[in-house]
Amino acid sequence: MTMIGKAIVLSMGTALLLTAGSAPKEYPAGEVGKMVKLGEDIALHTDTHPLTKDFVGNKLNCASCHLKGEDGKPGTAGSISSWLDTGTAFPAWSKREKSVQTLQDRSNNCFMRSMNGKRLVIDSKASIAIEAYITWLSEGKPVMMDRKGPWGPTNMKIWPKGIKHFKPIQKKATHANYLSGEKIYKAKCASCHGQNGEGMATFPPLWGKSADGKWLSYNTGAGMSKLPKGATWIQLKMPLGQGGTLTDQEAADVTLYVDAQPRADFDLQKALLPKAEMGIYNSNVRKEKHSVRSNFKALGLDIDVIRGDKKIK
Repeated sequence: MTMIGKAIVLSMGTALLLTAGSAPKEYPAGEVGKMVKLGEDIALHTDTHPLTKDFVGNKLNCASCHLKGEDGKPGTAGSISSWLDTGTAFPAWSKREKSVQTLQDRSNNCFMRSMNGKRLVIDSKASIAIEAYITWLSEGKPVMMDRKGPWGPTNMKIWPKGIKHFKPIQKKATHANYLSGEKIYKAKCASCHGQNGEGMATFPPLWGKSADGKWLSYNTGAGMSKLPKGATWIQLKMPLGQGGTLTDQEAADVTLYVDAQPRADFDLQKALLPKAEMGIYNSNVRKEKHSVRSNFKALGLDIDVIRGDKKIK
């Protein structure tokens, strides 16, 4: 890895620009400012906030993936998953939904997947507050609606290239890569995320269930459960404060290990509230299911062979 100005050049051979900057210095005045502050609070405490806790089915917050920058605000950390220019890209095309999505659609859908919960009610106070906060982070930047995917300009430079790069590496995965990933996890990840992926203190859980049988982390419909996406994010952001230090193979192997662990299946129909309560679901895809097994099969991998056991349903 080498540093060139404000770009990190990883072994994936792509210069990935860091989003240099922070949130605006002042909140908007009046009711708009109150809504922005509410959205920020929700992003930091999504699983416990009164407006969103009933829609979350794990122990994650928006800030678990959209990391805090030097200003301490969620989504202002540079590089992948930054929110600093996300608001400029919407409405945007979504290949997954096969429709043009609003920023509210995008964040509401995350509750079904990364939060392992239910989709927020469209135009609810929580939904508008999250949109207000993310939009505020893009204040002053030029609007350029995304024709290719529901990402801001920074993430548009990163996600597609990372996925394309890691997919052929992970298609070759073997049980030996799983064992390598386990060693990397124990050496570089477990001190924050726990030996069994249960999370520690403010560090988020990565898999498994709590003592009372509730799922702790993202389900198999989340982006992080897809091996190429997970490896792209992990290589750029982890270990915390040392992003870019894992080689391609290390990032691929530790992602393989993490995503081969037990986690909740995803069933789109079960994640949607009744139409009378939720409102219109803006998607042309109405049926979608994923499991750990199907996510691995999508890359031609047998989860039993990769793990060396038959513990995954």
